[in-house]
Amino acid sequence: MLRLFVALSLPDGVVARLAMLCSGLPGATWVAPANMHITLRFIGEVDEDVAEEIDHRLRAVVWQPFDLTLAGLGLFGEGAKAHALWAAVQPSPQLAHLQAKIESAVVRAGLPPETRKFTPHVTLARLTKPQPARLQSFMVGNNLFSAGPFRVEQLTLFESRLGRGGPVYISLADY
Repeated sequence: MLRLFVALSLPDGVVARLAMLCSGLPGATWVAPANMHITLRFIGEVDEDVAEEIDHRLRAVVWQPFDLTLAGLGLFGEGAKAHALWAAVQPSPQLAHLQAKIESAVVRAGLPPETRKFTPHVTLARLTKPQPARLQSFMVGNNLFSAGPFRVEQLTLFESRLGRGGPVYISLADY
C-alpha cells in the first residue's frame, strides 16, 4: 500500500520565508521546511495498481503555468480546539481549475470524491493544547505575512511514509 497525495512544491525563497514564522508558539509541532507544500488532493492509502492508474490519469491533465501568492495565516479549529496553523494561498481561478482537474482525474482512477471543501494552504504547524491567548497573539503578530508571487509550473504525486521523526515525502512523478 502507498499513502499518496498530489501537491505543488514551493520555491526555496518562499519556503525560507515560511520557515521564519515557525517558532514562538507553545504547543506547535512545526512542519519541516522540506515538507512544506500546497496539497491539491490527499489520496490516502492505495494499492500499487491504483497508484499506477492515478499516475496515468494525472499525466492526461492539461493545464497552463500560473502565478500564486501566499498572504495571511489561518487555523483549522478555533481557540483551544485549533489543531493546525497554516499560511493562506490568495484566491486563484487557475489554482481552483487545476484542483478540480486533479480531483476529476483521481475520481476517474476509481477513488471516491473528496467531501471536504478545497482550502488552499501551506500547513506550518500541528497544534496540541494551544493556549488561545498565545495563539491569538501569534496570529495578530504574523497575519500580514506574504510571499510571492511565484510561478507554478509543475505538480507532483507524492508518497508519504510515516515514521517516528514525522512523515517523509517522496516524489513519485512530476506533471
